[in-house]
Amino acid sequence: MKTALFDYSLPKNLIANSPISPRDHSKLMVIDRKNETIAHKHFYDLVDLLDKNDVLVLNNTKVFPARFFGKKETGGKLEILLNKSVDDFTWEALTKPGIKVGVKVLFSGFSAEVIKRDTEIHYLKFNLNKNDLLTKLTEVGITPLPPYINPQENENILRKEYQTVYAKSEGSVAAPTAGFHFTKDLIKKLKKKGVTFEYVTLHVGLGTFAPVKTTNLEDHKMHSEEFTVSKETIKRLKQAKENNKRIISVGTTSTRVLETLAHNDFKNTGSTNIFIYPGYKFKFIDGLITNFHLPKSTLLALVYTLGGINLMKKAYKEAILKNYRFYSFGDSSIIL
Repeated sequence: MKTALFDYSLPKNLIANSPISPRDHSKLMVIDRKNETIAHKHFYDLVDLLDKNDVLVLNNTKVFPARFFGKKETGGKLEILLNKSVDDFTWEALTKPGIKVGVKVLFSGFSAEVIKRDTEIHYLKFNLNKNDLLTKLTEVGITPLPPYINPQENENILRKEYQTVYAKSEGSVAAPTAGFHFTKDLIKKLKKKGVTFEYVTLHVGLGTFAPVKTTNLEDHKMHSEEFTVSKETIKRLKQAKENNKRIISVGTTSTRVLETLAHNDFKNTGSTNIFIYPGYKFKFIDGLITNFHLPKSTLLALVYTLGGINLMKKAYKEAILKNYRFYSFGDSSIIL
């Protein structure tokens, strides 16, 4: 399958640099697969669109300020962007500029040494354990925004904006942005209607932004991310599926977790590099809430798979014509 199939042209003015306020006043495109129809609502209309027995599955990972600055012992300045922890002291990271194995890096009150390098990825061993480092980064770190966002706010505001209201488990360098549109009030209204909320945790890494550079989509090497789901949650999800309740995942990350669970006998923790593209048959989800994604991305391939190539191409064309806001801080869609 040619990667060019997942390309489209987007006017730059449709890339959102900040979220809508209130969050649930973003546009919501309703994509009906059965009838092949497209409707235009607002996210707060979800209360009317969902049924009382529906199950929403959300990713409760929390973004941490993973971008920070330091210097080599020789004095050269460095920018560090952490990706994910390898063990209690070691992290995968990108550095700008790149540095050699054995180099020691000094930060404000802590340090690290490059112990391994794999092309762009550096492995940094810190003199602080994971919890202490995360605490330190709340003081000196910066929110790691996607490259297409030109931030309009200061760091304190960004830390709130680039986070879901239900974020709980710290460990992501990118937010599960489909969840940005939920407010605490909307969640209350949905629960009052009888919609069930279940949570999984997948720590989103930098690979989520990696464009597909191969001519054939299937040749792309999919990134791997860590996930965990409580055994109680898995039990309830399986029961809901057996009772023919609609399982609607909030975001591509939740989708990847649920489909991975269905493939691996519901083992509740591990890593996933599942690559979902047209031809894949979904085993667990019945619907998806998701933002509008970058051209030639694995995320776009996933939504094309669920919604169908022709219907999703039509949806994206209509989104552009109707000035929907795209990407992380942009508007939303629900595929049913």
